[in-house]
Amino acid sequence: MTNHEEAAAVRPLTLAWVNRQLEVGERIVRTEARRGGITAEMRRLTIGTRNAGTRDLVLRTFVNVEHAEDWLNREAGALTLLPGTGVPAPGLVAADPTAAHCEYPSFLMTHLAGRTVLDDEGLETRVPRLARQLVAIHALRPAERPREYVALTTADTVVTPNGADAAAWAAAIDVIRRPAPTYEGRFLHRDFHPGNVLFDVPPSKPASARITGVVDWAATSWGPADLDVAHCSTNLALLHGPAWGQRFAEVYEEAGGVLAAAASERLYWRVRDGLAFSQEVQMVSQPWREAGRTELTTRAVEERLDAYVTTLMNALG
Repeated sequence: MTNHEEAAAVRPLTLAWVNRQLEVGERIVRTEARRGGITAEMRRLTIGTRNAGTRDLVLRTFVNVEHAEDWLNREAGALTLLPGTGVPAPGLVAADPTAAHCEYPSFLMTHLAGRTVLDDEGLETRVPRLARQLVAIHALRPAERPREYVALTTADTVVTPNGADAAAWAAAIDVIRRPAPTYEGRFLHRDFHPGNVLFDVPPSKPASARITGVVDWAATSWGPADLDVAHCSTNLALLHGPAWGQRFAEVYEEAGGVLAAAASERLYWRVRDGLAFSQEVQMVSQPWREAGRTELTTRAVEERLDAYVTTLMNALG
């Protein structure tokens, strides 16, 4: 068995659980390990149907991950309410958040067409589409709200990169020592960024890229729209340069989104998210390199994060 085949293989208990979710006469004919996940193993399962056709499912497995039960319950809740809203998301097939049936907490969902796009080419077209999609997510008003957002980073846990602008980082850390601003709550994806959005990109017309799906709803929360915008902004800044991090908030408002009125409040949310990345640069950059952005070494991403935080303090501080 090759390494790829071993990675794609589904564990015995999980395999039996998946088989129980299939229609009579269906069977798994192929499994494929997928790259890109930070916290979970991802597998694409091709299902042979009774009429000799196929359909695809996606299996997420959380191996020794803290809070896996909570994440899977939240994702299941989100995917239950999204059908009919116009937000393209996977359909829930089954969930085993406590590993009652599987070796590890697992989640089975429908497969969406499209792929993540992390390249610089075509960014001018994709960013407005990302903004419009996020505005649509924030417009959702579920009958039952998800739990309030959680921000784990504190002023004392920030890791200032080597060679960073010490004065700018000290000022930024002081910003998040303040109490969080008041806000009007919105339905948040809470991990909205290019790595969690699927696009259909015609090979001959990259400018015609369209969104086919938004995935990874495990952190769904209720909180300020600024927080989701800040998270996508930081990702864009690290992937494509600080200017794109700044630009995303502008495009979000152009698409009809509403952010905090005061510059100090906007700064708080943007800086809070940017500083959160200081603790996990290596973790977030590795999937980008695996996806082909080999130039995004840990050091290169640290330098972009420093430039972005400095830009925020100069522009809004």
